[in-house]
Amino acid sequence: MCDKHQPEPAMQQVPQPQAAAQSSRRRKLWELAPACHCPLVGVGMPLAALRKLVGKVTGGTVIAGDYDVHVGVVTECGARNRLSEALQKELDRRYAPVLQRFRAARDTGQVAALWHAAVARGDVAGAFWAALTHARCTTELEEQMCRDLHMIQHQAGACVRADLARFSATVDENAQLTREMARLQQRHAALQQEWQAERDRHGAQMMQLRAQVVGRDSLADSLRHELEQLRTSIPGLETRDRLAQRLALADDRERALRQQVQDLKQELEALRQERRHEQARAPGITDNLPPAPAEPHNVIWLSQRNVLCVGGRSGNVASYRALVEQAGGQFAHHDGGLEDNVARLEASMAAADLVICQTGCISHSAYWRVKDYCKRTGKRCVFVDNPSVSSLARGLEEAGA
Repeated sequence: MCDKHQPEPAMQQVPQPQAAAQSSRRRKLWELAPACHCPLVGVGMPLAALRKLVGKVTGGTVIAGDYDVHVGVVTECGARNRLSEALQKELDRRYAPVLQRFRAARDTGQVAALWHAAVARGDVAGAFWAALTHARCTTELEEQMCRDLHMIQHQAGACVRADLARFSATVDENAQLTREMARLQQRHAALQQEWQAERDRHGAQMMQLRAQVVGRDSLADSLRHELEQLRTSIPGLETRDRLAQRLALADDRERALRQQVQDLKQELEALRQERRHEQARAPGITDNLPPAPAEPHNVIWLSQRNVLCVGGRSGNVASYRALVEQAGGQFAHHDGGLEDNVARLEASMAAADLVICQTGCISHSAYWRVKDYCKRTGKRCVFVDNPSVSSLARGLEEAGA
């Protein structure tokens, strides 16, 4: 069988699209170059929306994997069919504002400018669809957009990997912080329990103290009431109290008088011994001679100061007065509550410039009054143990010094 050479059929001429300037109709999805379908479907449609669209077109549930669904949709985009038409409508609906913006481009340069602006903003999904389907999009611009999108996907992958690394580090740090927070929460719970226990203990102690205070107040009120009843039941109690006070004053006065008598006896004995010595030196002198007046060792000039003498022997008051006036002062006397009123003692001390306290002949009440008043007011006070005139002179000398 001989071979017959048959002429090759004439190659069918594919009609070229009209020049950009000659048509304004947007291109359809199935009219794009096959190399554009994969990036367009991958960037323009999220996987969840893509699976939903496929299920709606096929009328069933899509059980294939994401990669298989993507490959199947890209394959179907090469021809006009129900899926490609549905995808065309979905892309137009999803990116309608971007399409409206690209519709203003009148030539390829303006389309390219809008595409580069979208790349600079990082919003390429809608711009890629609007530029590919634009009537002024040339093959060169289409290839350039595919290359730009390819590099953007590489950069996005690198960013995703960096984000994943940062996310992993963040997860580890979050786990560590979670463990630390759990430990701190346990510590806080323990401290809160301790604080609550301490608070309950303090509350119990406070309740006990309040109960004790209430009990003491009740007891004090009961004792006051009982005391009032006893005072009411005892006739003449106030009179007895006054008599007891007067008796205490009388006892103090008696002790002071006994001390004064003892001091006088000692002075008398001292004078007798001194006279015996004088008689031994001068036999002509008899005991009937009057004693010589005592002279102070140093004359103290008080410059018209008021000197209050509290206590002392009543028989020595004239000698006290003479001694103070001889020194240039003005004399005042208070017996410390023996006969004078103790309530007038502070008024007398307030009018004095110097207080001489005869501690040997004064009641305890007057002594403490003098000491407390002089301490509070800073009044100059000299305490004299012996109620003799010479002791008073030494006190005045001490005050002058």
